[in-house]
Amino acid sequence: MKVTVDSKKGLKTNLKVFVDKKTIDEKIGEKLTELSKTINIKGFRPGKVPVDVLKRQFGKVVYGEVLEKILKETSTKAIEEKKIKVAGQPKLDLKSHGEGKDLNYTLEIDELPTIKLQPIENIKFTDYEINITEDETKKRINDIAKKQNNFKDKNGIAEEGDLVVFDYDATIEGKSFEGGQGKNTQIVLGKDLFIKGFDKQLMGAKKNQEKDAIATLPENYPKKDFANKKASFKCKILNVKKPEPVKIDDQFAKNLGAKDLNDLKQLVTKQIKSQYKMDLDALSKNDILNRIEKLHDINLPNNLVQQELELISKGLKKEDVEKNKDATEKIAKKRIKLGLILNELGEKNNLKVDEQEIRNEIQKQVQSMPDQQKQILEYYQKNPSATSSLRGSIYEEKIINLIKQKSKQVKKSISLKEADEIIKGDSQIKKYSKSSAEKDESKKPKKTVKSLQKTKKIRKK
Repeated sequence: MKVTVDSKKGLKTNLKVFVDKKTIDEKIGEKLTELSKTINIKGFRPGKVPVDVLKRQFGKVVYGEVLEKILKETSTKAIEEKKIKVAGQPKLDLKSHGEGKDLNYTLEIDELPTIKLQPIENIKFTDYEINITEDETKKRINDIAKKQNNFKDKNGIAEEGDLVVFDYDATIEGKSFEGGQGKNTQIVLGKDLFIKGFDKQLMGAKKNQEKDAIATLPENYPKKDFANKKASFKCKILNVKKPEPVKIDDQFAKNLGAKDLNDLKQLVTKQIKSQYKMDLDALSKNDILNRIEKLHDINLPNNLVQQELELISKGLKKEDVEKNKDATEKIAKKRIKLGLILNELGEKNNLKVDEQEIRNEIQKQVQSMPDQQKQILEYYQKNPSATSSLRGSIYEEKIINLIKQKSKQVKKSISLKEADEIIKGDSQIKKYSKSSAEKDESKKPKKTVKSLQKTKKIRKK
């Protein structure tokens, strides 16, 4: 094999690859010899078929298989020999080939740029600490209590907010229909969650009373034949209950899984801090990424930018793509640039993601949704791309943590009100961006840093 650089311009390199016919013929001979040991042909004993007979019958097929293998092996060696970091899939163009001929082809390669990492020690980021007052914790607990269903029997008539328990038998044009009967049905008057307009007709009902109601069945009714039909309901009121405030005490706390009320307060305070910390950490991370991006000046491989543009524009209307073309291209370039910088930082600092870290992350997801453990595990088992994406996210987070360790951390203690204002301010910036495409600019690069590393696949022209 002989490899020469045909041309080089910017990040685009063209290689010429030559493989002599002798090498190809040797590979074909090896393949035919291997084939002769297993194939059966009439008139010849098993394993004794002459190679020249096989060549006459299967020469073209064998040549095609050998050519494919040689192209794969030699193109990989050519890239390694010239020490090229590939961005995306090289394009292969066959110039001359055929049985008994030399092989000549070219490789059109988009290269990853050489990145000169800038010092990150002077980068500043804010690490927020949220102070939660006792009143704020109490307010959150009161909000939780208000959402708890706590009803007690009532002797009077049903009013808005009361819980009504009833049996019903419904008909359409005097005839019973599937799904038209119900036992011990419970609705809270005023929420209108049963059938639109139904619960208003139970206002004023009493226990053991019969009530008639008319309602139009919803458009999404399971039996399509009855959708949008008017139904008459005969209801037997079994009970009327009035809402009562939940008593916030140790028992209430235990019902929510805490040891006692003090434990619940600690858990709620921790939860509030965690919720706000997550949003504020995301803002800090975004600030770090913006500063990292501005520190570096890099030529970007056009093919990677185009791939990212396609991802961003996927599913959008043609006119929307055209309208937001400039803004979308800006976002695509920023994502690719950040991906390349972060990947370089990861490689320079020898950061890696092992299988245990991936298993730990999957386990975290399982713990957050224990009722879906089987589905989560099956999802990652059946979708290697999902596992690869998870690996990329973990890798990226490791790089961000490295930057935080090396850069200047400014600790800032803020109140819940200040945290709300910071988060709200960031949301307003996104809301009033010039276009819908620009709203995505503050998000992390969609293309994980790992996916920017070179691929060995070759695309033929």
